[in-house]
Amino acid sequence: MTRFRVDDQLCFALYDASRAIVGRYREGLAQLGLTYTQYLVLLRLWETSPLTVADLGDALNLDSGTLSPLLKRLETQGLVTRRRLPTDERSVEVAVTSAGRDLKPLARRVQVDVENATGLDGESITALRDDLHELAAELRGENDELSA
Repeated sequence: MTRFRVDDQLCFALYDASRAIVGRYREGLAQLGLTYTQYLVLLRLWETSPLTVADLGDALNLDSGTLSPLLKRLETQGLVTRRRLPTDERSVEVAVTSAGRDLKPLARRVQVDVENATGLDGESITALRDDLHELAAELRGENDELSA
């Protein structure tokens, strides 16, 4: 059984590692004028654009209260566009602009720098990432839903 000390807690190890890796990303992304969360939004839009705000929120586990001001800032920077869907006025569609696409290779360099800073090889990074995705899905009860 795990002792009841902060250093022995899984939650603290994950919290500490998360802060350290996000901090490394922030250093590189600041040079691009991006926050870490803006980077995540652009990553998703580089995969698929356009997307609705709801789909972006679902993909990134962000609520609209967090996402809306973030998207407004990205739009002000000229990196995304937003428009209401004519078929459903309640839905807003977000698309990456050419200026937003131009940031992709620069952001990729930040990712490579962070991966190198971990000291892990590609296989270890992939295994760790997959384990963390599985852990998150388990804690959200998604693995139960998939096996049912």
